[in-house]
Amino acid sequence: MWKLNQFLSGDDEEREESFLEEESDGFCSLSPTQSLIVFAKPIKFALLFTFGNVLAVGSTAFLIGPGRQLGMMFDPARIYATAIYIGCVVLALICALLIHSKILTVFAIIFEICAHIWYSLSYIPFARRMVSNLMIRLCDTEL
Repeated sequence: MWKLNQFLSGDDEEREESFLEEESDGFCSLSPTQSLIVFAKPIKFALLFTFGNVLAVGSTAFLIGPGRQLGMMFDPARIYATAIYIGCVVLALICALLIHSKILTVFAIIFEICAHIWYSLSYIPFARRMVSNLMIRLCDTEL
């Protein structure tokens, strides 16, 4: 409310300076504990992260319709990416809820992130092939 009053009163110079100062300080408003929650509390992070991923996939189903979403997910071009992604989501939930192992949960989160990237790349034409060729070139040991 103070910024609105300052804007309406016409203090342009002070407003510009305070705007720049706020932007430089506000790049990361997370505390160190909050930014490292994946390592401090990986089970809680895994649950929230997995729930967020499920909501992200569900939001596209809301936009285009559940039938079309399932049809696109189980299209022959991306059936394997979908199966791996769903498997990694289930694996993360099992590690977090049933096994209660922090280290396994962190690995499951990493696998879920990789599977989500691969699944997302399946919607971009030739993206998986391009990333595969790039990884082969980067990890090739022959010079």
